[in-house]
Formats: sequence, structure tokens, C-alpha cells
Amino acid sequence: MPENIRTFTASPDLIFSHARVLTFNPDQPRAEAIAVAGNRIIAVGSNNDILALRQPNTHLIEAEYCSLLPGFIDSHAHLLIGSAELDNVFLDDVRTLEDLRIKLKNHVAAHPDIEWICGSHMKYSILPSDEPLTRNHLDAILPDQPVVLMAYDYHTLWANTKALVLAGILNGYDPGPTGVVVMGADNLVTGELRESAAYHPLLIHAGPWGMITSELSNGQPLDISPEAYQRTLKKGLAFIARHGITSLHNMDGNLAKLALYASLEGSGELSTRLSVPYGITASTTSFDIEEAAHLHSEYHSDMLRAGAVKFFMDGVIESGTAYLLDDYTDAKGFCGYPFYTLDQFIKLGSLCDRLGMQIRVHSIGDAATRQTLDGFEAIQRINGPRNRRHRIEHIELLHPTDVSRFAQLGVIASMQPLHLAGSNFENDVWLKRVGETRWDHGFSWRSLRNSGSRLAFGSDWPVVSPNPMLGLDRAMNRKPWAPNLSSQSQTLFECLASYTREAAYAEFQEDRKGQLRSGFLADIVLLSADLESTPSEEISKVVPLITICDGHITYQA
Repeated sequence: MPENIRTFTASPDLIFSHARVLTFNPDQPRAEAIAVAGNRIIAVGSNNDILALRQPNTHLIEAEYCSLLPGFIDSHAHLLIGSAELDNVFLDDVRTLEDLRIKLKNHVAAHPDIEWICGSHMKYSILPSDEPLTRNHLDAILPDQPVVLMAYDYHTLWANTKALVLAGILNGYDPGPTGVVVMGADNLVTGELRESAAYHPLLIHAGPWGMITSELSNGQPLDISPEAYQRTLKKGLAFIARHGITSLHNMDGNLAKLALYASLEGSGELSTRLSVPYGITASTTSFDIEEAAHLHSEYHSDMLRAGAVKFFMDGVIESGTAYLLDDYTDAKGFCGYPFYTLDQFIKLGSLCDRLGMQIRVHSIGDAATRQTLDGFEAIQRINGPRNRRHRIEHIELLHPTDVSRFAQLGVIASMQPLHLAGSNFENDVWLKRVGETRWDHGFSWRSLRNSGSRLAFGSDWPVVSPNPMLGLDRAMNRKPWAPNLSSQSQTLFECLASYTREAAYAEFQEDRKGQLRSGFLADIVLLSADLESTPSEEISKVVPLITICDGHITYQA
């Protein structure tokens, strides 16, 4: 009998047998069965060896030769916002103004008692000839109820006149350097608000989802009871468990959210492991950073962990708030702007680093990423060597000269396959604003991987679906935007590793999860097919049948 079976004496509570087990353990890449006792995997091996451990009270699940994997780890998501958004009207299939009218009218008819009409996943280009969407368009649909529509990337919001009036901002206001309030020729707000600093004063009036989303700009929770928060979260946790997710890097955090997640953990209702960074802004003080560093000692369980910080270096390309090395093709003389100067980032980042915290930085544009890498390099010189694993999130545009710097500096590339431009109606805006000469610098998964960088994959839910199978489909089946461009597609095993073992490494947890391995935490997903025999074009149709987190079944089809 293999050594890894003999070393555990506990009787298994659960056995999966007759599976195509992909362990992501380099020492034992494949197996046929696994055994679980409590919240740990106690054995991985052949059907005969594992079934020999079965006791009368062991729950046996026959996998019928389907893929059995470590539970998926979403390396970039927003749990609370995504959970709250489940009650919104979804606009992801809206292509025209008429589509929008039908969607909003139907939503109102189905929910006659709601006060604020909140929509999500709005496209930037539903009007012909790049005509901007304004409050006047929305007024023509619903003039008497407040309407707020969030762009799919959560970087732009549109509102009708009623909403602007109720929020007291129709005449405009100064959102500071990181936001844009678009004004019309009539000296009134057009209804378009870019970045959270601009739309925060509006969203705080827009019901639970609006209040929760307003916290992106570091606002405090407003008028929502802990019980209401928990109801919202439980709905979201159940939703992501359906997608086989057992861990999530929740990329917006503060003291209130950590306390909320801890309350769920205390009641045994936190069904997904969370890694939560503390949000940093240009106004964050050294006292705040020192307080964030102490959070690791308070939140360091297997289910909930703090000890990281999150910066925003820029916005997004679609709204023109990403920071580029060269001009936007449709805005000569304009290349966006960084949310920090390099000196500001080094000052704040070096303090975070000195206190032992991992730094995670939202960076979309190539100039933003270069500045972030420059900052990380300076921080290493200032504070000396250590196992940092700092991360850059998104990296949608990357200059070729900066590709090798990730591996050289030990910086993790945290990327989201479903963000890929040119793969749906809306992303054509990205391609247009970047321009064809820079297309080969976009979403450089293969270039980064070939250079030795470690890639962790995620979704950025609710920006896109948290479904990892859709991410696999996008990454494996990616086609170049033009015949002369290099291929950046990924293999099945590269994708799966980035959703499991590499994602665990990205949060310093590679010694306890991300693999199916004796002694590791029992985070497991059983899929509906054998992935290795599934054609790549069919991969998105594969679904989880069972999700197990910490030894508990959190979803079963």
C-alpha cells in the first residue's frame, strides 16, 4: 500500500472512486480515487487502495470517470458586490437602446415595488456612431423613477435625471483626481460618471446594491443591517459554489467587511475560503497601514485571511481612465493618468512591504504596469530581499520590454481570461481605443508564462461570470485578432494550474490547498465530464456536479 495511505489512521468520511483525478501534485499527477476525513484529504491513489479504506459509515461517491480536481480558486473577485448584484437587472445581452428599453420596462413590471432601478453589465457602445449614452436617453424610457446603470467593468455608471436630482448632483461636483463627471453644454451632468470617486455620491442613495458598491471608493457601510449583509452574502456564496469555487481572493476589503466575513465564519456559514486585502488610497495614512498589518494576526484561519493590501494604479481602457505609454487612438494627446505618482506609490508601498504585507495592484494600461514594476523594483532596493509575491492584477496591455520583469522581480501576474478583448460585442471598444499597432501587446498570457512568470487566474466577478469553465474556454480557444499576431492561447493544464495550484501560491497557501494531496485541505470539485477527452470547443459546457470546501458539500447538482 502506498506510503501516503499508511501515514493516516483516520477512517474516511468520504471516498471518491473511479475518477479521472488531476491532482496538480507534481509527485503524483494522476490518480483514480481519493479519501477524505474531516476537512483533510487522507489518501490519494488507485481505486483498489482507496476503496480498501472504506468503512461502513464512509460516504462513497462514484465519479464515473469524470474529472476530479482541486477546488477552483478565483484569484480576483468582489464577493459582496457580486452577491448584491444578483438582485439587479442584467444588461449583458443589451445591444441597442430598444433592447435597453425592453429590459428596463420588463424589470419594472416584474418588480413594481422597487424604488431605484439598478442595472448591471451595461455596454459602452449601444448607440450608433459612438454617440454617448446620456440621462436624456434614460429619461425617455423611465422618467419618473431613479435609474442607475453600471458598466460591465464597474468603472462607469449612467444615471437618469431623476436619480441625479435625488442625489443632489445634477449641477455637477468635483470628484477629485481619480473620477470624471461628464458635463453637458447646458452645464448639467450628462448622466455619465467615470470611476468610483465620481459615482459614489449617487450610489449611496441607490438601495443595498448601491450602498455596497459605493464602498469601492472606501465609503463606509450605510444603513444596512448585519443581517441584511449576511443574507446577501449567503446568496452569493451559494452562487459561486455552483461553479466549483472553494477559495476566493476578495479584492475589496476593509475592517467592516472582515468583521462581516468573520461573523459568517463564526456561525459556520462561510462556505468559501476568503483572502481579503485592505484597500489603499492616496490618502491612506501610515497609521492605517500599520492597522492593516495587524489584521493578519486577527484573521489568519484556513477560512479567512488578511495581511495583504490593494492599490489601484489606473482605471480601464474602455472609459479612457487606464494609463497608457502612448495616446489613445481616438484621443490624440491623451494617454490617461495614474492614480499615484511613482513617488507616492513607493512611499506607501515600501511601508506596506516593510510591515510584511503582500501588495496587489490593479493595473490595466502599459504605463501603469511599468510604473508598478518600477515601484516594486524600488521597494526591493529599499527593504531588501524577502519572499514577497507581490501581484499585478489585470495587465490588459503590456509593453514587450516589461514582460520579463515579472519573473525577474518575482511578481505574480493575476489575470482574468474572460476580460479578453475582441471576444464579444462590447470588447471591440477596447480594440479600437488601443489601436491595431498595440494589439499584439494585449492580454499577454503566453508571453508572460514563457518568460517564467507565475500566472494566477480569476474572474473579477461581478465584472464577468465567476464560472471557471468559461475562463478555460476563453483561454484555450483564443484566436489572434489579426493574422500576423502571436498566439497567446493556453493549454488545458496551464489553465487548470492557474485556477488551482498557482492561485494557491499567489496567496502563500501552496502548502495546504490547490492540490489533491494527502494532508491538504479537502477542497474538491467533481465535474460532469472528463476534461482531457472533452474537445476544447465543448469545454464551456462542462459543469460542476459536486463542490466540497473544507470537507463539506457546498453544492450538489
